[in-house]
Amino acid sequence: MIKKTKNTGTKPRNKTKSAPRRFVVRQSGIHGRGVFALTDIPKGTRLIEYLGERMSHEEADRRYGDLHEGSAHTMLFAANDEVVIDATQWGSSARWINHSCGPNCEAVEDEGRVFIETRRAIRAGEELVYDYELIVEERHTAKLKREHACYCGARRCRGTMLGRKR
Repeated sequence: MIKKTKNTGTKPRNKTKSAPRRFVVRQSGIHGRGVFALTDIPKGTRLIEYLGERMSHEEADRRYGDLHEGSAHTMLFAANDEVVIDATQWGSSARWINHSCGPNCEAVEDEGRVFIETRRAIRAGEELVYDYELIVEERHTAKLKREHACYCGARRCRGTMLGRKR
């Protein structure tokens, strides 16, 4: 399963070299670890780049195809049609941002890189979340949806981290 991005082709916004820490990784009520705002963060802020080893989709399938079979837990992110980012070993804190059907952030592809940006203003203490919209080729059966169940608790939770079929 590979997470999906929105391609804007824009340059980074609100980027400063000496900015104070805006978020922290800690235990989440949604799932495992999560990323939480330390300060109020305005809408449209580019927070962090999703970092990790860059590889082809074929290499990601070779390495992880069997390992992730039937598992929703992955730290692979499709930057574009050629590149997958594997944050498993040395990714940034972005790898701990949880899924939500009511996201306050979004993943944005920019020239082969993936950034997490705020969709709305975030309050200090709020968990940062985005919609993974996981891509799988097979039919979206009830079993597959259960295997990729969503626990976000959003008012309009669709019950799965799977994206809509194209």
